[in-house]
This record gives sequence, structure tokens and C-alpha cells, in this order.
Amino acid sequence: MKKFTLLMVVMLACLFRVSAQEEPQFVSKEQQKRNVLIEELTGRLCGYCPGGQATVNQIIAKNPEKIFSVNIHAQSSLSPTNYPNLNTTKGASLFSAFIDQGIPAVVVNRMEENGKLLKLYPQGCASYVDTQLNQTAEVNMAGQVVVNPITRVATITVEAYYTGDSKSATNYLTIMMVQDSIFGSQSGATSNPAQIVNGEYCHMHTLRDIVTETWGDAIAPTTATTLLTKQYVYNIPEVIGSPNGVEVDIDNVHFIAFITEKKNGSATEPILNVCELDKIEGTDEAIYPFIKNFAQENLITCTNEKKFTANVVNGGTEVITSLKFEVSVNNGATTTHEWTGEIPVYGNVDIDLFAEVPFGGELVSAKIVEANGTPFTFEASVMGKCEEWIQVELGDTQATEEFKLELAQDRFGNQTTWHVYGHNDEVLASGGPYEMLSQSGIKVHEEYFTVKAGECMMFVIEDNVGNGITSNNFGKGYYKLYDSKGNVLIDSDGNFGHGEYHVIFVHGAMSVEDVEESSYNVFPNPVKDILTVSGEDMKQVTIYNALGQMVKSINCNDDTVQINVNDLQNGMYIVNVINHNGVMTTSKVSVLK
Repeated sequence: MKKFTLLMVVMLACLFRVSAQEEPQFVSKEQQKRNVLIEELTGRLCGYCPGGQATVNQIIAKNPEKIFSVNIHAQSSLSPTNYPNLNTTKGASLFSAFIDQGIPAVVVNRMEENGKLLKLYPQGCASYVDTQLNQTAEVNMAGQVVVNPITRVATITVEAYYTGDSKSATNYLTIMMVQDSIFGSQSGATSNPAQIVNGEYCHMHTLRDIVTETWGDAIAPTTATTLLTKQYVYNIPEVIGSPNGVEVDIDNVHFIAFITEKKNGSATEPILNVCELDKIEGTDEAIYPFIKNFAQENLITCTNEKKFTANVVNGGTEVITSLKFEVSVNNGATTTHEWTGEIPVYGNVDIDLFAEVPFGGELVSAKIVEANGTPFTFEASVMGKCEEWIQVELGDTQATEEFKLELAQDRFGNQTTWHVYGHNDEVLASGGPYEMLSQSGIKVHEEYFTVKAGECMMFVIEDNVGNGITSNNFGKGYYKLYDSKGNVLIDSDGNFGHGEYHVIFVHGAMSVEDVEESSYNVFPNPVKDILTVSGEDMKQVTIYNALGQMVKSINCNDDTVQINVNDLQNGMYIVNVINHNGVMTTSKVSVLK
């Protein structure tokens, strides 16, 4: 793989060009209404601030692509430096210029009143926001940020097109980096419950840095029909804040750009327009695919062959048309997977990969070893899981299996539910919640449900309080699951806390393991896209997956039939060929892409 290299640059490098002739790449020339930026002054020990943030969130929700916000922290008794330290030096400069009252306080598009910046409480800013939204903007804004996920270098392009004359010959461009999903303490969090996740407050729209000068970089000319393009190269820090700084998660940062009209002392105001810049991940390399996410798919599969999905991003400047992967389990045996298609520049696609995972689970690694026929290296790993399943054997003519659930609830049956899920996450059966008994004790329920042959199912039982169904104080419950022959498949004492699950394979007469090879010619094997079946007197060809489910059925008029299997997942399949006398013969074939 060709290494990605950069010349040594300072923390912020800026290239600037002005043009009144070029056609814009991002911004519109059509006259538009003004967007709104709400700068909110806040603190983690401010008990009223979450309520203010909830109000701002409600305002944004009414015009989600027209209103943007940034939460600004500055070190004080209400904004301490313990983790997460959300204070920034540039944020402190904004704070000192804006604030002359308590927090929370907001500034809407840095509006002026009697020549001074207008400061508001969040609960009183909605009408000012509406006023700004109804005004015609002198300038339109748009742009793009390309972030290299390896080097953390952000290449920022901002375009401004003036549809009218600004009142000032010099305006100021500001670019802020804000971050979402920072978890930590917050006084008064319950007044904004939407941002409480697992007991922690989720700080959103938090100012992390200002890419430009704090009060913006001067731009000109500012007359109608002028197109300005400004470009920056910015190194995204790994941590911001000292002490107890917060990791800067590239996936959760975004960039807001706005233009202010003039300087008023050190501050720049009012804001003429604002936008959020589109963010994509990429590099300046010609070929640079990388795995953004690598995850295991559905756990309800009664086979050791598990499906994994790799979200591959084309971070290069050429379209990706082919990839080769090596997939290994715990750095052991390696299988090769090839993919063809099209990933546009800076686009992404989900690619299915398969690996044999032993019971319990092992680390599964996917390595890109070739892209567009060129050697390349990028690797991602995930802990693969494989639940050991309970197998129920059906008779040769048995199409379904009836199960009996014997469930002894404790006093609080209203806390207990159970579900049966099929391999495609479909709910096949469910029960509960049950009644709450008048006194401590148990009550036995018998539930029946039927599942078809070949189904891989998951039985899930849950208690919404987290103490199962067994207690000396409230009754010692239990549950048992039986097959139709009376065999006990699951025998639980009910001490399962919040819940537990079991995977069960209803193994029918038609199974890949039981197939005998036929005399028909089925090729190629393994097959990638087109499967050919040839032989005399064919009437119909059917294909079944490892769960005994039919996935293809083709009527035959010739001695050769071709079947497109490109839409099937990798794995083992059985091919049934039925002649005109009704005699069926079978073959096994592997689909491997």
C-alpha cells in the first residue's frame, strides 16, 4: 500500500482564492432566506441550562435544516475542569464578549439592539429566531469537509455567493468545530430528559475549537454576484481540554460556518448567514478503501458459518470496482472473498463476508488485501459470536413441531414476557406480561406454539425489573420448554436477572447434511453467479438453503438450465432436480462470491 504522506504543516494552514467568474461547486446562486445560529452560553453546574438546551432543541426541531446551535463553555464556578472538561480558550473569548447576565443565555445570529449585541434567555428567543428566518440573506453559504480518518487531517472548503450587497465592504468568515455525544455530569439534567442516556447526560452541539480566528477571517469583496472560496487544512486534535480533556471523536464532530457583517470592538456581528458543511471521509490517494464499520449480522443462525458486514468507504480519488478480502478467525485459517461493483469517490457500500466461528466465539478479522487489482492493506476486527443451539429432530413426514412452555411466574407476573424469534427476526410466538398475584407465590402457565421444519429460532424470556422469576420473598418460579415428544429442551430455575435466550434448530427431513449426490451435472461448484444444471428429462429445479427453506424454483423445458444465484448469500445449498415422472434427485453446491 502506498503510504499517505503530508508536508509538515502548522496546526492551521489556509489557502484563499476569490473569483467572481467561476461557477460554484457547492453554493446556490438563488436568493435565499437567512439561516440562524443560536450560540448558547452554558455550564455543567448550571442547573437551569439543560432546560434552556431543551428549549433550543424544540426550536431547531421546527426548522432542522435552517437553525443550528453551539453550546459554549468557559471555565468558571459553573463550568469546572473535572471530566469532561468542555472549556476552551476561544470559547472563553466569546463568553466574555457576550455575557452580562446569568446563564443560560443565548445570542441569535449575533443580533444587535441599539448598537449593542442582543443577549436573551433561551425561553425568550423563539420570536427573534422567526424574525431572522423571514429575512432575505445577502449571502448564501455551503461547503465540504473531507476528513482523513487515519491522519485526522480535515480539508475544508467554504463557498460564499453574494446575492446582494453587504452593508460592510469587509465581512468575516468563522468556522467552528462542534461535537455531539459527549457523556458526563450535568446539573439539572432531568429538565432535558431527551439527553439522558443510561443515567448520563449527553452533551450536544458542544464547541470544541474555532478553525478560523476566533472572530473570523476577513473576506472581500462583498458585493452582489461575488463568489468567494476559502480553503483550510486543519489537524483535528485527539483530545481537547486540559486537564481532564475530552477525546475528539471524528464520527461525532461537525463544522459550522457563518459570515458576520462587521466588527464591533473585538466582536463581529451580526451574522448574515450560516450553514453546516457536508462532512465526508477520504484522502488524496488515488486508491484508498478502508473499513469504517465491521459487525456481525443476525445471531439467530443454526450454523457455525456467520455473516459479517463490512462498511467499506472509498477514501480515494478513483472509483473502486473490485476488492479482495482475507477473512480469518483468531488469526487461524483464512478464506478469500472477492467483491466487484462500484464505490464512488468518498462513497461507501456494505459488503457481506462469511467466517466459520466456533461455539462461544472468536476474534474475526477482515483484511482488504487488494483494491482495483492493486495490493492494499487495511484490517478491521470484531469479536464473532456463535451460540450453541439445541437441535430438535423431526420425522421424515413432519412439517412442523409443536412446543410447550411451562412457566411458573412469581408474584410479579406483570414483569415477565417471552418471545420466539425466527431466523429473520420475525416474532413467531410471544406471551406475557402476566397478572400480579395478590400475595407471594407462583402460578403455572402452559403455552403452546408451532414452528415449521428447518427453522432456526431464538427463545427469549425477560423480566423488566431484572430479578428473574424466582425469589424466596415473592415465590420461586421456573420455566421448562418441551418438544412434542415430551423431551425437556430447557429447564431453568428462573434466576435469569433481566433475561436469557436459547437458540433452537428445528431440524427437518430436508437437511444439507443428509443429501446424497445425484447423477445430474451441477456446475461450477463452488458457484459465484451462474449455476448450470444439465441432464435429461428435467421438469423442475429447486434450491434450498441450510435451514431447509426454498430460495429458488425454476421450471425446465430443456436439458440445460442456467440459474442466477448472485443474490444468494455465501454458504451450502441443496439443489433438487425433479423429472417428469416425479422422481427427485439432489446435489449439494456451495455459493462463494
